[in-house]
Amino acid sequence: MSKLILTCAVTGGSHTPTMNIDIPVTVDEMVDQSVAAAGAGAAVIHIHARDPEDGRPTADVGLFREYCQGIKERSDAIVSITTGGATGQTIEERLAPIRQLKPELATCNLGTMNYGLFQMVPKYEGRWKYDWEEEFLLSTKSEPFVSSFADIEYMLTELADETGCRFEFEAYDVGHLYTLAHFADIGLVKPPIFMQFVVGTFGGIGPDVENVVTMKTVAHRLFGDDIEWGVLGGGRFQFDLVTAGILLGGNARVGLEDGLYLRKGRLAESNEEQVQKIVRIIDELSREVATPAEARERLALKGLENVGY
Repeated sequence: MSKLILTCAVTGGSHTPTMNIDIPVTVDEMVDQSVAAAGAGAAVIHIHARDPEDGRPTADVGLFREYCQGIKERSDAIVSITTGGATGQTIEERLAPIRQLKPELATCNLGTMNYGLFQMVPKYEGRWKYDWEEEFLLSTKSEPFVSSFADIEYMLTELADETGCRFEFEAYDVGHLYTLAHFADIGLVKPPIFMQFVVGTFGGIGPDVENVVTMKTVAHRLFGDDIEWGVLGGGRFQFDLVTAGILLGGNARVGLEDGLYLRKGRLAESNEEQVQKIVRIIDELSREVATPAEARERLALKGLENVGY
């Protein structure tokens, strides 16, 4: 079996610092945690941006530039910049960091969807660290995340041509795989195709191992074997579902964007700690993690020397 491409999502655009004070917010925290996660075995570092003053999700290109430059100075990890950002951001805002920084890899959400975070509000009532958080979570009850067919086509044509980046496709449900197949059929997506099955997000496919099997089965039926797929497990399901994906032959993704806990009742203290745990699991399953160089070759990336930061 090939080595696993391990991704670490160090901070989310839709999750709040209240739930874990160890979520990185400042530039130094973002860079330090990213470099530590890479040192622990993550070949890919996936990043969103946060206002360093209050942790608010932002699409500020200057912040993304500081993160990327800091990581590049201390690591050869692949940086994957979000195009999803956070609900409420326009497509122009979300794509600006890709256009200007020209990373090797960027995410591509495969459809408009209800991305529910509002159901967490009662659990954290009265415990907000910043005054924007409750309103932000509640907004997801009425405001969907938008990624239209036109948005996806633009990313796969003009944005890709302009920047030379490739995409980490995020499929939140089976229908998203058929959307990706459409773009492959018309020649806008070419192998190797790198996709994440996002399992356990409220509004997407549910957190069941059977759903991972379904996603894998459909993906291979649509694309054959020339794909790189992995599992992103949401919240408390993170390590169970990621491990199931590994057992089924997939790659892996962990990080504080996806889940805040290391185990039941124990908040993770850092992204590095989560990476260390999944690397131990991978080792116990007699598998290995890929280096950044090996991941670049597998994903046909343009190389760190060709980025714009």
